[in-house]
Amino acid sequence: MADSGAFRSVTLLKTRARKLHRRAQFGDARALARLRTLPELKGLDDAALVAAVRRRHALATVARQTGFGSWGHALSVLRGTESRDFGTLLYPSRCGPYPNIWCAGHDEARAIRGHHGGYLLAWRRHCLIVDEHFISALGLDPADEDWQRMSRDWVRPADLAARDRLYATLVREATEPAGG
Repeated sequence: MADSGAFRSVTLLKTRARKLHRRAQFGDARALARLRTLPELKGLDDAALVAAVRRRHALATVARQTGFGSWGHALSVLRGTESRDFGTLLYPSRCGPYPNIWCAGHDEARAIRGHHGGYLLAWRRHCLIVDEHFISALGLDPADEDWQRMSRDWVRPADLAARDRLYATLVREATEPAGG
């Protein structure tokens, strides 16, 4: 899976960025509002923003709205080359009420999950163990075979392609613009 095209989640983000860029070029108000979340575009009026917007801005916007710090950060996490900071995609606010166990490191989290069961996820630089209710609230199916393929370990999955398929589901939901 060395080619970025082989990563469904990356391809999906690129597609969403292309659509955002295209809508912004046509002056779509929602697209322009999304792009104004970037500091370098924040103060521009509509005409100036339409003239200034580039694909890199759209890539940065969809990456940030998906819980990553930048486009480069999103690529490294989704491709599996980043193992320290996973961003915030795996712990949206709607999952806050569900029980979980937080750990500072992967080894501790893996040991606890081995004893208690559950699913090992990551949020920024921390690991957490969650149950099937959290996974469902996250928008994933806890019975999906990909969880077994990756040994229910998001940080160091046994099967990176399985994690990418689950990431693609999360990315699809996180980047779906309201109202279409």
